[in-house]
Amino acid sequence: MRKTIVLCLLLALVLPLLSGCHGSEQRQSFTVPETFDETRPLEIVFWAKNDTNKTQTEVYQKAIDDFHALYPNVTVTMRLYTDYNRIYNDVITNISTDTTPNVCISYPDHIATYLKGSGVVAPLDELMKDPKYGLGGSEVRFDAPTEAEIVPEFLAEGVIGEHTYAMPYMRSTEALYINKTFVEKLGYEVPDILTWDYIWEVSEKAMEKDADGLFTVNGQKVLIPFIYKSTDNMMISMLKQLDAPYSTDAGEILIFSDTTKKLLEEIYQHAKSRAFSTFQISSYPGNFLNAGQCIFALDSTAGATWMGSDAPLMDIPADQVVPFETVVRPIPQFDPEHPKMISQGPSVCVFSKEDSQEVLASWLFVQYLLSNDIQTAYAETEGYVPVTLKAQKSEQYLDYLSRKGEDSAHYSIKIDASELLMAHTADTFVTPVFDGSASLRSAAGQLIENTCKSARRKEEMNDAYIEKLYADVTSLYRLDQIEGNRAAREIPAGSKALLIGIACVWVVIGAVKLRAAIREKKKK
Repeated sequence: MRKTIVLCLLLALVLPLLSGCHGSEQRQSFTVPETFDETRPLEIVFWAKNDTNKTQTEVYQKAIDDFHALYPNVTVTMRLYTDYNRIYNDVITNISTDTTPNVCISYPDHIATYLKGSGVVAPLDELMKDPKYGLGGSEVRFDAPTEAEIVPEFLAEGVIGEHTYAMPYMRSTEALYINKTFVEKLGYEVPDILTWDYIWEVSEKAMEKDADGLFTVNGQKVLIPFIYKSTDNMMISMLKQLDAPYSTDAGEILIFSDTTKKLLEEIYQHAKSRAFSTFQISSYPGNFLNAGQCIFALDSTAGATWMGSDAPLMDIPADQVVPFETVVRPIPQFDPEHPKMISQGPSVCVFSKEDSQEVLASWLFVQYLLSNDIQTAYAETEGYVPVTLKAQKSEQYLDYLSRKGEDSAHYSIKIDASELLMAHTADTFVTPVFDGSASLRSAAGQLIENTCKSARRKEEMNDAYIEKLYADVTSLYRLDQIEGNRAAREIPAGSKALLIGIACVWVVIGAVKLRAAIREKKKK
């Protein structure tokens, strides 16, 4: 009996190890139906995100209505969110009950976590290449882009591991919105690409006050020369520009380096002088910029309609707006000759369902979101750019760009921001995507946020502080529990294989002995 128990325990240990290498790949398989069945009704659920922008909602709704006209048997039900994290949290909640949407606006970081549940997200490789229903397929009822007509840098962002799990929907980057009037008043000119040294120097210069305690440059009691909206992106971009460690593709955490320490020490000094602040500490950069209380507002190109004294969208009263000349530049660089800026913006994924026709209908809808009319209409709402070369070169979009400054719909700063991204698409980058990469992104920003708060409290910045900061952020975001980070401390693959082999040998020996015992018992 004891031998039998040992055998069962060994089998329980070894069988999952032997099957683990192939099971997930099998669950990812998807067979594209030979034909799309239009004889029965299909309903797909679409979770989308907008920024309380009614025009964006109208673009989505028109896309749904027009798609239904092309495929009358498909009904698309939309649920709108104003925050990507809420979409992410709801998807995670619904995975356990198998009630995920069919199509979802999301980020690759989030999709990597969805993939922890094997087979939850549909791989798009076969769907993309299907001659009938793939990108630009023969049976697609609208002018869909081919794979070659999607911006390659944006398409590559949807590849996680060995499969494509997302299609790009819109893209943006970050931009520096500058009060040129104040910069020149301080005795500087605005270069084509600013360095970090330049922006720190001008920001500190702007902190000078007159005899009445007012800031000389704006004559007000309030001034924060430099405000960064996303400190996640700030830290990530600085490290990328310096070719400094962040993480491996497998998820090993490398951000807690000497380079990160030096960056935090620099940021600490400017946060201590109050020349620098963040969104979490002070609020939206655009509000301070438009009130003449900020010189460098760093935010997404998608937020360009809020930037500048003539911005069509404002969150402050008109009587608080200070007139000034606004210019748009890339984010500050350590090496202006080789600029690097983060790529961001929503992607679209398709969730796996038992009904292959339902998945195919979802895929067709995703393709429709990539068609010219939808791409150009949505891009015109804010400082996004279409993700297809086809739409970027379309007559409709080129006409939109040519009318820069004509009216609020063609707000010059918004179009400047879009043109900045199109001119620097080859300079954009993304961070490695893995289960836990979203937590690492948040941790990167938390390092800066904690540093700035400590600087304001005049806490001492030293080695002990940095060590505690690293430990606190690691604990807060559970970075030591990320699979790739654990893997770095696990048993090497060769040793693991040897142990599995030994276990298998013992299983065989146990099976032989068990069989002999059974035979002996029968003889008795």
